[in-house]
Amino acid sequence: MVGRSNQPTKTLTIMALIKSVRGFTPEVGENCYLAENATIVGDVKIGKDCSIWFNAVLRGDVNPIRIGDRVNIQDGSVLHTLYEKSVVEIGNDVSVGHNVTIHGATVKDGALIGMGSTILDYAVVGEGAIVAAGALVLSNTVIEPNTLWAGVPAKFIKKIPEEQSKELNKKIANGYLMYASWFKEENTTEK
Repeated sequence: MVGRSNQPTKTLTIMALIKSVRGFTPEVGENCYLAENATIVGDVKIGKDCSIWFNAVLRGDVNPIRIGDRVNIQDGSVLHTLYEKSVVEIGNDVSVGHNVTIHGATVKDGALIGMGSTILDYAVVGEGAIVAAGALVLSNTVIEPNTLWAGVPAKFIKKIPEEQSKELNKKIANGYLMYASWFKEENTTEK
């Protein structure tokens, strides 16, 4: 059994890696949670009430990354762009699942990007759309609002009632706001 020492403890605040490059410094909105090993580099702007989770990388070194409000970028996801060509634009109330790659694409408000999926340059994911786990959305693909796409390469599966899409994503987004609050409450580590 391991016991606690009666020795005084030091409090160490650990923060995400936020790095300037090429004269651009990331900007983070109010009430955001950034995991200790998240990496945010360069021309990145993050709205309010967002969460960037463990091992997520937002690399705005070669072109901009813009993220709206109430967005969660889950563990292991990577956002990047093409030099002087594509950009990443993510609207409000978007959930990006674990281990997602978004490379130079646009994701509109209320969309849900499933775990392990890849969204390539110049693709557009419409409002309230769902990209299924493991899907590969090829460059220049346009996903209509409130539709489900799945597969490799991703194909249209079905229309989703707008209310069903909103309800699902709101549930996930609200869950991530709650999870982030747990970590903000315990944002220090005892040493």
